[in-house]
Amino acid sequence: MKISRRGFLKLSGVAGAAAGLTGWGFFPRYGAAVPAPAQEKLRIRHAQEVPTICPYCSVGCGAICYVEEGEVTAVGGDPDHPINEGSLCSKGSSLLNLRSIYDASTKERKLNPQRLTKVLYRAPYSGRWEVKSWDWALAEIARRVKQTRDATFVSKDENGVTVNRTTAMAHLGSAALDNEENYVLVKLQRSLGLINIDHHARL
Repeated sequence: MKISRRGFLKLSGVAGAAAGLTGWGFFPRYGAAVPAPAQEKLRIRHAQEVPTICPYCSVGCGAICYVEEGEVTAVGGDPDHPINEGSLCSKGSSLLNLRSIYDASTKERKLNPQRLTKVLYRAPYSGRWEVKSWDWALAEIARRVKQTRDATFVSKDENGVTVNRTTAMAHLGSAALDNEENYVLVKLQRSLGLINIDHHARL
């Protein structure tokens, strides 16, 4: 079959346009089943999109929580986030399991029984956990921090150099916080005189 250069260009253009329309969903691909109208409805179609940050590591990928009637029904990557551009790793893809898990017996999602929702406190030398209020926990933490700092604070070292520090406390950061929260947190630790400051998700 003899074809001119003009004919070849016309044929290539038609083939390219057909391939593009097929990729955009105008024509079904060969062997692909055409979904029924009922199957095209997403289970998140009525959910509200709430952007958040993945809490697992220090990369800071963006995620979207789909909330319906106060419950998170699905989690996906945020396509507008500059770091992950909509993709999530295996840990990030399992964010939904932080709150709820799939029950194989009922084939429905239920609250994760291992998720802590209350403050648990175990006194020294005690063998049991006690449920405490958040107000008690915050006041107790503040009291112990001040007591430890006052007892171990060093203004000057052995050479007379002003150091204003304590080595009796340390701080381990959290990857669940964003840059601004970590900045304020480090400022707080420095103001207390801590020098042992690290982060559990250092790269």
